[in-house]
Amino acid sequence: MPIERVVIENFKAFRHLELPLNPHMNLIVGNNEVGKSTLLEAIHAVLTGQLHGRGIAYEVTPYLFHQPTVQAYLAGLRQGQPGTPPRIMIEAYLGRDPGLAALRGTNNSLGADTAGLRLLIELNEDYREEFDVYLQHQGGSLPVESYTVRWYSFAHNGVTARSVPFDSTIIDTTATRTLSGADRYIAGIIDQVLTPAQRVALSLSYRRMRHSFAQEADVAAINTFLAQNTGDISHKPLTVGVDTSARSTWEASLSPYLDELPFTQAGKGEQSAVKMKLAMRAAGTAHVLLVEEPENHLSFSSMAQLIDKIAALSTLQQVVIATHSSFVLNKLGVDNVILFSASGHIKLDQLPPDTHDYFMKLPGHDTLRLILARQAILVEGPSDELIVQRAFKDHHGVAPLARGVDVISVKSLAFKRFLQIAQRLNIPTRVVTDNDGDVAVLQERYADYLNDIYYDSDEGAPSLEQQLIKANSLAQLNQVLDKTFADEAALLKFMRGNKTDTALAIFNSPHSIVFPDYVQRAIA
Repeated sequence: MPIERVVIENFKAFRHLELPLNPHMNLIVGNNEVGKSTLLEAIHAVLTGQLHGRGIAYEVTPYLFHQPTVQAYLAGLRQGQPGTPPRIMIEAYLGRDPGLAALRGTNNSLGADTAGLRLLIELNEDYREEFDVYLQHQGGSLPVESYTVRWYSFAHNGVTARSVPFDSTIIDTTATRTLSGADRYIAGIIDQVLTPAQRVALSLSYRRMRHSFAQEADVAAINTFLAQNTGDISHKPLTVGVDTSARSTWEASLSPYLDELPFTQAGKGEQSAVKMKLAMRAAGTAHVLLVEEPENHLSFSSMAQLIDKIAALSTLQQVVIATHSSFVLNKLGVDNVILFSASGHIKLDQLPPDTHDYFMKLPGHDTLRLILARQAILVEGPSDELIVQRAFKDHHGVAPLARGVDVISVKSLAFKRFLQIAQRLNIPTRVVTDNDGDVAVLQERYADYLNDIYYDSDEGAPSLEQQLIKANSLAQLNQVLDKTFADEAALLKFMRGNKTDTALAIFNSPHSIVFPDYVQRAIA
């Protein structure tokens, strides 16, 4: 029973979002501040009624609302054009699984007959007068004290955490929220991992420990002193002790330890690894697993193991991951990517099967750089990248990234696969490549992308080194390389045997050279 679709209105980064989800794996990528983390928060909130580990009613602030929408509303009020007070709406569409029949109805923004959950944060009309008075005299922000939280099903029945037969686990190792000195995140995860009997036993032991505090000799002496001075303080006996009420639970005070070191004092990598492993244990029974940047603070080997576990879980559960890692992206399938940007989102699916398998088996490619680029130039190796970088700077006066162009080094065999991704995402992409002495083969290989391939048709100069010699005099290149080669043959031998050194010398040289025509066309 996966989430088929999420609809979000006026929640943080989103004014409006309607996002279909894959039933198993979803990889959310994008630049900072485009809503990746917000999406995970929204999904978890509508499924559990919680935000930041607490009931969402306790976490409502003016900053949960989409700020441009709020500002537009407030501006309208100042201009005498009152509109509808902003509200937050989050909907999860859960399909027609018979097990969710109690949640099925048409009470949703799309009018769909399906099971689902709806979370609304909206003005409580009982406080409309106070709301209007505040905005009339203050008007700087929304008075969320006048708002109420409504959580119900598409059948229009109110729901609780116990009544929802659908659950999610959110894994966020970057969380730093604390609860009375304890890590709220890991306390909650441990609570999920423990059996009901274990939770009861821990709670009772904790209560007994608190009760025994008052029996300590020093504490008893202090309480005797206070009792002797009752009249000076209160007419009733005053003592000190530890709260043993039901609300005073172990989660708020007990701190996990690692090898006798408080958990919060352990290294970030160790903390992340422990949080991840515990959360994965807890995630086994959840319908939806939400993961925030699994690559954070983890070594490569630890991250690889984690990704393998997540991949295994995705065969049984729905997984939504926000990531900045090309390794994670490639390993879990580039066809599962959902790209978020300031202008909206797009799904990267329907890639050819061989391209999908290629990136799965060789996950080291910088696919994320391409996905996040405004424009891209693909080259065959690091030396080519340096040459194109310098050519671009000489032509435009600035480095490529200053113009939103990412020069990415990939193996020539991957050009076609990167172009398939670029085409799907409408990212302008050019390829700078050697002709390798056979133009016909090159043209056949890239028959579907000939407008994107930049090369020289002179088969007598099949490599970039030969093209540089063809475009420049021996004296020019000797000056740039700080060499004294007597002829072009010696120069070519050096350049072929020292590709990186040659490229670095050209890149760093105070002297300009003439770049091959196909390079100039690619960077124009």
